[in-house]
This record gives sequence, C-alpha cells and structure tokens, in this order.
Amino acid sequence: MKHRLAACLRAWAAAVLALGLGHAIAAPPCPAPPEAPTAAQWQAAQREARNLGLLWRLSKDGRDSWLFGTIHVGKPAWSAPGPALRQALARSDVLALEVDPTDPQLAARLQQATRDVPPADAALRERLQAQAAAACVPPEALQGLHPMLQLMTLTLVQARQDGLDAAFSQELMLAAAARSAGMRIVALESVAQQIGALLPQDPVQAQRLLEQSLDQLERGRASPILRRLVEAWAAGDLETLERYAQWCECADTEEQRAWLRQLNDERNAHLAAGIDALHARGQKVFAAVGALHMTGPQALPRLLQQRGYTVTRVDL
Repeated sequence: MKHRLAACLRAWAAAVLALGLGHAIAAPPCPAPPEAPTAAQWQAAQREARNLGLLWRLSKDGRDSWLFGTIHVGKPAWSAPGPALRQALARSDVLALEVDPTDPQLAARLQQATRDVPPADAALRERLQAQAAAACVPPEALQGLHPMLQLMTLTLVQARQDGLDAAFSQELMLAAAARSAGMRIVALESVAQQIGALLPQDPVQAQRLLEQSLDQLERGRASPILRRLVEAWAAGDLETLERYAQWCECADTEEQRAWLRQLNDERNAHLAAGIDALHARGQKVFAAVGALHMTGPQALPRLLQQRGYTVTRVDL
C-alpha cells in the first residue's frame, strides 16, 4: 500500500513539473502554488471522494469500456476518483488520455512542437508580460511557449483565485491512480497533434484570436467563464456544456466558431478511432478526454455509437 501511494504521489509531482505550472511565485496578492498532498491528505481524499463529471459505459463484442468527460482544472478534494470511477477503473485494462500528463518528456515535446511558430508582436508580448506579472509568474516560466499557450497558462494560474488549479485536473488524478495500480496509460494524440489543434495555423488568425482572448483575460472575464464550465462539469450538467458556445464569449465571430470546431469537433473522429482500436484489441478501456468533446454534432458518445457501441450514460 505504501509503495502504491508513493508511486501515486511521484506521478502527481512529475505531472505538475511537466506542465510547468509549479513555477508561479507565491507573493501577495497571488495565491500560492499547490503542494503535493501528504499521504494523510491523499488517504482522506480517497475516503471522502465523490462522483463528479460525466461517465458513459461503452458495450461492444461482449466487453465494457468507459468514456469519461474530464475538466483540466480541479480542487484538492477532487484528487481521488469517486466510487463510480474507482469501480470503472478497476474493471479496465488501460487508461486512454488525450496525452499522458506524467510523461517526463512532455515539456520537451511541447517546446519541440512550437519551436517554429512566430512570436507575438511587441504590443501583445507587453500585454502578456503584464498579465504574467499580475499573476506572479516569472517571465522564464513562460519562455519558449507559443503566445497562445502562454495565455492558456495564465488563465489556469488566474483560476487559483477561485481555488481551482491545473495540478488537480482529472487527467492528473486518473494518471496518478493508474500509475499506482500498475495500469498502462496510452495517449490518444501526440503532442504535435494536440498543438496542431490548439494553435491556429494562419498567423493572422492566431494574432486576432490571441488579441480577443487576451482582452477577455484583462477584463476579468476568463475566470467567471471557467468557473461556470467547472460547475457544469462537476454537476454532470451536459445541457449547459452543450450550450457552451452561447455563453463562453468565445464564439461571437465565424473565425472564433471555426477555432472552436478545430479544438473540439474536428478532433473527435480521431479520438473515437483511437478508443475503438484499443477496445477492438480485446482491451477494456477507460478513456478520459475533455468534457466539451461530449457535446455537439460530433460528440464522442454519438461517434462511438455509430461505430457499433451501446452507449449508456452512467448516473453519477
């Protein structure tokens, strides 16, 4: 038991370092970065864990796999899976994530995937630096990251004001649980594929989207929107998630809507194919991807149903 717990805590710490979010300076008025939970805290989280999020059972060929919609930030109380997730994980052979957040090469692959992307212009760099300073993030913590990734990082750091942190994301929680149980982790996407989806290829479009998103962060609108997203996820409120484009303030133009499709809908066929391929090899899969991939006309549950699965929402 102690060995499994130590492995879990090591996985947690490695993930925080890989994401590069542990470098924010804890200076007033900025919230302190999270600390790895102690063994006692971890055991308490396991005892008190409750079911959160969205879970589906995928039945095909006489076997059950699972599909879980995740959120990329969380709270310390969410650092252990609830009873339903524990049961589904125990019945699974492999954990399939978008990317493996505990991969020690993640940061290097991230820099490799973005090395040829042109930097933002001087005015936008100055605005990004101002937001980094306001969040107590030293410039070197963002060095080498694409401006859009810098902005995403700053949005996640700002979420600490609401008690939310990327260090407690469901992906990290599940990866830690899988490592402690000796379960294999598989990435459904490469870092390059994910970066290709996250970042607009057209430099002019990327500049405009960066300006719009940065304006939202400067106006203090990013945190309330993220908070609403997290609350809908925690409640398993698929209807509110389905209407995300109506309230996110990020789909007001055709260009923004196209980027959202690139971020979500256009990745779903590849994700569904990857889950199906693992299941077809005789493995029982626990697939966990962002909750917004469960929405829209190309929602993952719908695509997997089209591939012959009986898809059943699990009541959490």
